[in-house]
Amino acid sequence: MASRPIVPQQQQRGDAVVGGGKQQKKNVAGGEGRNRRAALLDIGNVVTAVRGVEVKPNRPITRNFCAQLLANAQAAAAADNNKKQVCANVAPGPVPPHAAAKGVPVAKRVAVAPKPVQKKVTAKPKPVEVVDIVSSEEENSSKEKSVHNKKDGEVNSRKKSSRTLTSVLTARSKAACGLTNKPKEIVDIDAADVNNELAAVEYLDDIYKFYKLVENESRPHDYMDSQPEINEKMRAILIDWLVDVHTKFELSPEALYLTINIVDRFLAICLVSRRELQLVGVSAMLMASKYEEIWPPEVNDFVCLSDRAYTHEQILIMEKTILGKLEWTLTVPTPFVFLVRFIKAASVSLSPFDQQVFENMAHFLSELGMQHYATLMYSPSMMAAAAVYAARCTLNKSPAWDETLKVHTGYSEEELMGCARLLVSFHTGIATAKLKVLYKKYCDPQRGAVAALPPAKNLISAAVGSS
Repeated sequence: MASRPIVPQQQQRGDAVVGGGKQQKKNVAGGEGRNRRAALLDIGNVVTAVRGVEVKPNRPITRNFCAQLLANAQAAAAADNNKKQVCANVAPGPVPPHAAAKGVPVAKRVAVAPKPVQKKVTAKPKPVEVVDIVSSEEENSSKEKSVHNKKDGEVNSRKKSSRTLTSVLTARSKAACGLTNKPKEIVDIDAADVNNELAAVEYLDDIYKFYKLVENESRPHDYMDSQPEINEKMRAILIDWLVDVHTKFELSPEALYLTINIVDRFLAICLVSRRELQLVGVSAMLMASKYEEIWPPEVNDFVCLSDRAYTHEQILIMEKTILGKLEWTLTVPTPFVFLVRFIKAASVSLSPFDQQVFENMAHFLSELGMQHYATLMYSPSMMAAAAVYAARCTLNKSPAWDETLKVHTGYSEEELMGCARLLVSFHTGIATAKLKVLYKKYCDPQRGAVAALPPAKNLISAAVGSS
């Protein structure tokens, strides 16, 4: 098989061939000439970079043209870097004197116009009306603060004070009882006891509202006509003796009021002989003492006080009989329950000394009214309110009845006038009456000697004029 001849590759321009004679020298000389001409032809056609700036082909690079290109590149870089409202200061490159003379343009400071900043529009939520139950003092203080801020030209949002659970419950209780929107003249009588947990301020309105609802359920009716052997005078003698026993044992006022309530309720449903009337009173005080006192008197103590008219067994049997007839119902609203609340409402604006005298006078008139059978026609709350009203009239307190007392008692001055005149009439004749226990009890200086004070003249004259 014949082999193909190997053709040598074409030599590049300017490459020398090893070995040779004249032909080789001519080829070398011709290659050098061609290489020089190609290099000269490529000048200005090759894209070059001058100081990092690409230069267009077919244009010679002169010093002033280089300065112009450099200035334009710097201006473009400054415009890219200062997009956020920054003006770029581009200093011109070095310009030779002959370039400035020929009027070659030089780069000047370029100011980049700032882009307008778009504000984010946030939708404001609609205000929500919130009903906040506050007391009258807080409402008045907030109004005064708002008026003061308007005068100074400052509108400040009301700071929310930290409210305890007690204040919240108090506000809700007052709202439920209809005492939220009080007039300005009504005084908050429980303001001083807000932080006293034993006062149970948040429950007081509900408690007394319940007392007013159930006071007639345990109220004895007119029973004296149904008792063949007992009259009003005998009842007054029994209560006068019970007040004396109560004072000697130094029992609480609650025990005395509950004792009289038990006696009247039992006499209203059972016939009692004249001989057993005192036994009923002794057994009633024994039960009331067990209910109200921490250390009640013993049965033998009552046996001795009754001059052994009744035995130990008779007292216990009568106690069991009374409890059975009353169905063991001893938790009842007596006049004392309302009297404490009404005295507190009436003595807010009094001095400490006047408060003590006023309290003794109210208790004196209330006990004096319970001693007489004629007051049995009035409810316990009206009896307590009339005693407070008569006490204020006796001590010449002005006004005798205000809006605070009207709200807390639930009675107007006209509604109390009949019962108050009756109590003042009892006060007028106590100094000459045969039953002196109450008079001696409240003539004691420790109780302000209120029984010796003259009765209310305005109520006496009104009673005489009406009669």
